[in-house]
Amino acid sequence: MLEQTHEQALRIAQLLRERGEKVAVADGATGGLIAASLLTVPGALDFFVGSGVVYSFRARDVLFDLPREAYAGMRGASEDYALLQAGAIRDNFGAQWGIAESGSVGGSSHPSGAPAGRSCAAVAGPGGFEFVRVTETGSDERIANMEAFTRAALQTLENALRG
Repeated sequence: MLEQTHEQALRIAQLLRERGEKVAVADGATGGLIAASLLTVPGALDFFVGSGVVYSFRARDVLFDLPREAYAGMRGASEDYALLQAGAIRDNFGAQWGIAESGSVGGSSHPSGAPAGRSCAAVAGPGGFEFVRVTETGSDERIANMEAFTRAALQTLENALRG
């Protein structure tokens, strides 16, 4: 998996380094694969601040430090939920860019009822920049979905950086 995403990570690293900017990552259903992909690039400290895997309400509360009311009316694996998390991880980690993924990989039921194979990757950047990409695989294959969601999230970040 990481060999497949390494080329994406190299392009993202180059774009961030050229800008002198950094990114923070909130992995959800991707389980840390977005951050791990970025960390395949030597010297990642130049562009990578940190990350967390948000797989429980406790992790969400610690990483994002938002009041519960901030999530009112939101469901996991949704565009607004991912955007809120992308902005929060960016701000809490002091980066210029934040990327968050929230999805349902399959193999078990999602707490919000999201169908297996649905992922929302959101990017929050400087000057109020926001972008969301929804990926629907239609599959219940957990590992394949994790890989597809990771590639889609990295592509979302790369597209955002390219403007």
